[in-house]
Amino acid sequence: MASNASVGHTCPPPMKATSNGAFQGDSPLHFALPLVILQICIVVIVTRGLAYLLKPLRQPRVIAEIVGGILLGPSALGRNKSYLQAIFPPKSITVLDTLANLGLLFFLFLAGLEIDPKSIRQTGKQALAIAVAGITLPFALGIGSSFVLRETIAKGVDATAFLVFMGVALSITAFPVLARILAELKLLTTDIGRMAMSAAAVNDVAAWILLALAVALSGNNQSPLVPLWVFLSGCAFVICAILIVPPIFKWMSQRCQEGEPVDEIYVCATLTVVLAAGFITDTIGIHAMFGAFVVGVLVPKEGPYAGALVEKVEDLVSGLFLPLYFVSSGLKTNVATIQGLQSWGLLVLVIFTACFGKIFGTIMVSLSCKLPVREALALGFLMNSKGLVELIVLNIGKDRKVLNDQTFAIMVLMALFTTFITTPLVVAVYKPTKRGRMADYKHKTIERKNTNTQLRILACFHSARNIPSIINLLEASRGTNKREGLCVYAMHLKELSERSSAILMVHRARRNGLPFWNKGQQSNSDNVVVAFEAYQQLSRVSIRPMTEISSTSDMHEDICATAESKRAAIVILPFHKHQRLDGTLETTRNDFRFVNQRVLQYAPCSVGILVDRGLGGATHIAASNVSYFITVLFFGGRDDREALAYGARMAEHPGISLMVIRFLVEPELAGEISSINIDGNARTKVGSVDEEFLTEFKQKIAKDDSVTYEEKAVRNEAQTISVVREIGQCHLFLVGRTPDGEVALALNRRSECPELGPVGSLLISPDFSTSASVLVVQQYNGQVSLDLPSEMEEESPERD
Repeated sequence: MASNASVGHTCPPPMKATSNGAFQGDSPLHFALPLVILQICIVVIVTRGLAYLLKPLRQPRVIAEIVGGILLGPSALGRNKSYLQAIFPPKSITVLDTLANLGLLFFLFLAGLEIDPKSIRQTGKQALAIAVAGITLPFALGIGSSFVLRETIAKGVDATAFLVFMGVALSITAFPVLARILAELKLLTTDIGRMAMSAAAVNDVAAWILLALAVALSGNNQSPLVPLWVFLSGCAFVICAILIVPPIFKWMSQRCQEGEPVDEIYVCATLTVVLAAGFITDTIGIHAMFGAFVVGVLVPKEGPYAGALVEKVEDLVSGLFLPLYFVSSGLKTNVATIQGLQSWGLLVLVIFTACFGKIFGTIMVSLSCKLPVREALALGFLMNSKGLVELIVLNIGKDRKVLNDQTFAIMVLMALFTTFITTPLVVAVYKPTKRGRMADYKHKTIERKNTNTQLRILACFHSARNIPSIINLLEASRGTNKREGLCVYAMHLKELSERSSAILMVHRARRNGLPFWNKGQQSNSDNVVVAFEAYQQLSRVSIRPMTEISSTSDMHEDICATAESKRAAIVILPFHKHQRLDGTLETTRNDFRFVNQRVLQYAPCSVGILVDRGLGGATHIAASNVSYFITVLFFGGRDDREALAYGARMAEHPGISLMVIRFLVEPELAGEISSINIDGNARTKVGSVDEEFLTEFKQKIAKDDSVTYEEKAVRNEAQTISVVREIGQCHLFLVGRTPDGEVALALNRRSECPELGPVGSLLISPDFSTSASVLVVQQYNGQVSLDLPSEMEEESPERD
């Protein structure tokens, strides 16, 4: 690729690879390897820092990488010539560009893996019409704007090549960027998302064909036959690849079994084929990335092979090498070249032309296809997203001398602006009808009049660390005397990332914008789920494994929507801290705490938060070996009644002993423990409900030797804590999140984790020594706000 414009008249001497070290007088910045290491480190720090800052705006990472490249180039930091000469000297640009293009080569291979040729062939008439409109109108407007630019700031360039490059630059929709925006907005598997992806895939393939034509036309040779030969050779390469590549990869894919690692020789052979295809297309005269993209498209998408390839390649390519391409582009972008009213006017003209062509063309066709106005607007804005593919086109144009510095800077800013506005505009115009309230189901709590009805639990987990305790808790919950048993939905919570594998996972794990259970694929594709399936084989519990993938900021929406659609009575969530070897609790991720808090606020049923201290050990305990001692601390109120109802169900298991401790205020001290004023009537009403519940509970356990009921009269907070400390060996504490009564109000001053309440916070505090796990329960009270700001469409509940 062309080196930076700041190169002098004489060619700089080539750089040696490694230095002898600073102690021997060598500056590492004068040698290729240490310099490129420093460049990579700077690029990663800057781009990831910007991505973190832009995360609240829900912008794709490509925005941060484009901005980071511009900031590191002559537009910002590069104004300091000593910095530019030290960190990005002209003689280092060749190495930087080589690594950048190698990263680009493999990234385009990953982008090809995301495109399924079968889905393109099955593209409906609507999506095809949208794709055609999204290419033709912007292409025509691009040709029109090219005449304006050639008369002003792009005089003397090759007319035909410039015309085609401008048309392609304005008509492109960045398929990888669009997929990430749709996944972030939970629209990827909705009707509008599928239509946008189908149209973008057709658009992408058409754009690559047009770009190949533009590259062929932009050669240095003046003979008109050369572009023709280049184009025909490119077509021959694609035809040969279609005939040769798929059978080979299909043979490899058939030898890769679900759940087993892919043989290293297959991965190595595939990556070699990608490089060889790049070499062939570069020899032909079109960019090496074309060959990589074609190979990626032709890899079979069925089976584990494609996913394994993505996982092997994506982190190194997307994390380290690809950002170098944005810096390579940023070093050629000098915003300072856009000077004067004419230049800024041309920037506005190009942005308006690009947006108008894409948005107007897509909206008109969408409306003619009888799509609602809001969906048509959203499609128009989505198809207007640019990004990496746009930069590739512009960089090829710059290297081929088709675009000068000023035109290049204008086009880069246009790509940045159009992609930046996509997410906010889509969120503003497309707000699907809020998830309709389902027919109100009966059992939203564990406490119920008929305890023989089926109990439905939505058990959530983040990683394999949570699974043994969750399964042991479910084993304790199954209530062996229940006629209808236990039905569990085991939901694996995964955070959406910019990875290609995450996008592929969204397709498998979601339907109509919501998580769903897919017996055919999901159980085999997620090794974590195997544990739940094994437990189902060994017990009478019905388990439905599912995977939920979304950003942590709106993960609670999926949890609440699934709980409602599956008619769950309780959602069990893992606490955001895990136990270390020394017994202390360490924060896993603070984001999970906010997820738990939002679920507590919006859940359509009861919620339990499990503080895991190794309930039952690190493995699943067979039913015949279960021997747990469970303690319920009862202070009063609806949450404590829910905890006791859960404990009563657990006590039916033959291997479980239950102790219930009810805390009472000594009569002469009533009203003195806490100075907080409580409404007397409300307290009396709660007390009467508690008394009725406890009376019924005591009648049921009268002949049950495995259940112990005690009442403890306490004088103050210290006595309450002392009673809890006196409890002997205990495996699990069951407590309510917001207990009622004066004793609980006194403990409330100790509450460090609002989501656990005063008693839960006491049981996990460092000064309270216990090895018991804690389950904090909040009972559904019928007043939880269910009007979630969700961008999800309704999913009909799956019946068992």
